Amino acid sequence: MTSVLVVHGQALQRHGFRMLLAAQPDLTVVGEASGGFEAIRLSTELRPDVVLMDSRVADTDGIDTIRRITRAPALPHPSGTTGAIRKPPQVLILTGTGRDEYAYAALRAGARGFLLQDATPDELAAAVRIVATGDALITPGVTRALIDAVRQQRPGRPTERDIGLDALTERERDVLVAVASGWSNTEIAARLSIAPTTVKSHVSNIFGKIGAHARVQAVVFAYESGLVRPA
Repeated sequence: MTSVLVVHGQALQRHGFRMLLAAQPDLTVVGEASGGFEAIRLSTELRPDVVLMDSRVADTDGIDTIRRITRAPALPHPSGTTGAIRKPPQVLILTGTGRDEYAYAALRAGARGFLLQDATPDELAAAVRIVATGDALITPGVTRALIDAVRQQRPGRPTERDIGLDALTERERDVLVAVASGWSNTEIAARLSIAPTTVKSHVSNIFGKIGAHARVQAVVFAYESGLVRPA
């Protein structure tokens, strides 16, 4: 059973999300919060698998809310199983269109997924399941907006990172540059004259080396490491 904490500033909306999620046999809502401070407290007490958060809540209380939820220390699993730990919650953000700057900051803070506010109930349930497993969920429209936002960043110098470009092979760097350009795997395969399966393997290796869970995180790494610079 996947547990969810719903965070929204409006009580009626929170109740609606509770009803939608409770209708799914494998999902359960363990709590509700109206703001960032309460969300942090309840996520610590309840340790839900997923925190479903409206983007306006994070706007009000700061991106630090997401950061504190996702970077909380792991705790022993309540079942008492030897060696089992319970990881911090995964944060799924409900966002509207045109929120590229917010989404960029939320992603860097540790948000696992973004879902448009006009999503259907089935899409909402599916999104919760996806992020609960640790996978990233970023819709194509949000991905493009995020890439554009990263391109507009103009850092004076590359950001210091634990993982540097020297961890990547020359071919992996070529693929990462292509990913940062917004190319699909098929487009990368055609332009680099390699098989699509090879591209997929390179992308997977890149993600593993830099600790990324989605293409946009790889784009952020490419720009912040200095491999790619804004045009």
